Amino acid sequence: MSNVERRVRVEWEGSLADGGGPLSLGSNGILRGSPVTWASCVERSDGKTSPEELVAAAHASCYAMALSLTLSEKGSDPERPAVGATCVLDGEEVGITTADLEGRGAVPGLGAEEFRKMAEEAEKLCPVSNALKGNVEMGPDARLA
Repeated sequence: MSNVERRVRVEWEGSLADGGGPLSLGSNGILRGSPVTWASCVERSDGKTSPEELVAAAHASCYAMALSLTLSEKGSDPERPAVGATCVLDGEEVGITTADLEGRGAVPGLGAEEFRKMAEEAEKLCPVSNALKGNVEMGPDARLA
C-alpha cells in the first residue's frame, strides 16, 4: 500500500475561551463547516465537535476495519461488528489520557475467548491504535454479541 494523505482545515477566530471555527474534511463534504470550540472539549458539546471526538471517531472506524480484516482472514466472517470508542481528555494533565474501544459482534462458529484474541490481534493492525500506543491508556473490550 502506498502512502496516503488526508487533510483537515480549521479556521479559528477569537480567543480560546470565546472563539471557535469551522472544521472541514478535505476528502468529502460530510464534515464541512462543522463548528469546533473549546467549550465542546471541556463542557457541553451543544452540537459541536471536538478534537477528542474526532480521535474517537478515527479510532473506532479504523479498529472496525482491522477487526473485520482479522476475522475474515481467519475464516470467520463477522455479522455486523459494532465498535464504539471513548476518548478521555484529562484537564489536569492537559492531554488525552484514555482511548477505550468496545467491540461487539456475532461471529458464527467462534467462541468468546477466540474472539477476544482476534480483537487483540486487530488492535495491533489498527494504524490509529498504533499512533496512540504508548501515549494513552487503551485496550479493546471485545465480546460476542
